[in-house]
Amino acid sequence: MAKDHLETYLNDHLAGSVVALELLEHLESAHRDTGVGRFAAELRSDVASDRQVLETLMKRLDVPESSSRKATAWLTEKVTELKLGWDDAGDGLLRLLEAFEALSLGIEGKRLLWLALQFASQEAPALGLANYDALIQRAKEQGSRVEVMRLQAAKVALIPDN
Repeated sequence: MAKDHLETYLNDHLAGSVVALELLEHLESAHRDTGVGRFAAELRSDVASDRQVLETLMKRLDVPESSSRKATAWLTEKVTELKLGWDDAGDGLLRLLEAFEALSLGIEGKRLLWLALQFASQEAPALGLANYDALIQRAKEQGSRVEVMRLQAAKVALIPDN
């Protein structure tokens, strides 16, 4: 049963990375040659690196990737883009704020993944295949960077007549 839980948990987080990467790619494209576009490109590179760590960990643990979960995640991101567009078909300011909030939630989930694996590895050394301290710190730094962008977006999107 625990092996099934591990497979589900890791695949859920892998699927989450699909959503994050798609959302960041959209932000990068929609805000090309701006600070937001450059930020999205840099963060996308970081998230892709973290995803690679997760994929490597899954291979070492003999956890197969779930194609259906990845496909569902891709579809979820597309539905999210539609929702964001419907909510803000005009200037895109609310859309940007909500995109940063979604990324913030995903990064926090990733930090919690690394923390859970680090804690579980104390009892199951097979899980101790990564430098969880560094990954947790990296997630915190990513979260801090996204928070700066989220708050800047909030200032512009939520102040009337701005």
